[in-house]
Amino acid sequence: MGNKTSCCSYSSPQASHRVIMPIEETLHEGEISVSNLQHISEREGDDGEEDPSQDPMAKTIFIERSKTAIENGMIRRRSQHQIADLRPLKKSSSCSTIYLDDSTVSQPNLKNSVKCVALAIYYHIKNRTSQREIDIFDEKLYPLSTAGVSEDYEKHNPEHRYIYKFIRTLFNAAQLTAECAIITLVYLERLLTYAELDIQPSNWKRIVLGAILLASKVWDDQAVWNVDYCQILKEMTVEDMNELERQFLELLQFNINVPSSVYAKYYFDLRTLAEANDLTFPSEPLSKERAQKLEAMSRVKEDKYTAEAIKNGLKKWSSLDNVTNGGVASRRSIAILS
Repeated sequence: MGNKTSCCSYSSPQASHRVIMPIEETLHEGEISVSNLQHISEREGDDGEEDPSQDPMAKTIFIERSKTAIENGMIRRRSQHQIADLRPLKKSSSCSTIYLDDSTVSQPNLKNSVKCVALAIYYHIKNRTSQREIDIFDEKLYPLSTAGVSEDYEKHNPEHRYIYKFIRTLFNAAQLTAECAIITLVYLERLLTYAELDIQPSNWKRIVLGAILLASKVWDDQAVWNVDYCQILKEMTVEDMNELERQFLELLQFNINVPSSVYAKYYFDLRTLAEANDLTFPSEPLSKERAQKLEAMSRVKEDKYTAEAIKNGLKKWSSLDNVTNGGVASRRSIAILS
């Protein structure tokens, strides 16, 4: 999307004031392509194989790898009902008060989304099933700083808070949205599936960086340029960033489409993971202003669906909330909040 410092160019509806750096169209001498690209018709699953980053019915990989933690969390919560729990009681909705958190599938909470994605990556590393690596993601071969890494770097799994700090730094500096965090996880799992590798202590930073780099360009109209990421990670070169992006895209077979159903699946699976690990989403009473905002958003979606239905020649059925009778205007009930 307007980034000509990367290996691919994206069209952007907005003009950018940043300086455009030249791009090398060909591979350096001695380099070969990461993988033999398939035609798009050949990317469909074979023999019923399910890809969680494509199929909304397939289980996400991070949920599978955190299954034990989720089950333990459910057992722990059941046991806490049998003993005195000193923690504050969870607020519940009633007839007079409705409690909602500020995170929805269309507008996720940024801080909690990043925490959940970091937790998913933590379980990916902790419960990895293979040791296969690809050189471009190896931090020993391509360090993110001149200090490099220790000799036994690949033997120590990073803690959740350390992963969260790394991702949060990139998101804060680049001013990325919560949706980008979810798309980042989708691309990460798609990479693990397509390239048949696993995320490990020695490669997790560069895999996450490549996924964030791509997600920010696909999701945001005004994407962050590769050279801007080099200002965040000051000791990385633009050439290294370009090569990381190029190989990431090739390993994804340039399949960067994320269906809305898959996005929603990852969002709710992340919430499931958060609940099992006591990462609560703070809730507040539903105010009159927020209720009106939610209603307005619902009406916009409803009108859009109605317009698409009429355009496609589908019959519009009447309901108690939306009655259509010939040329008579629609009548809607009005909810009153005190």
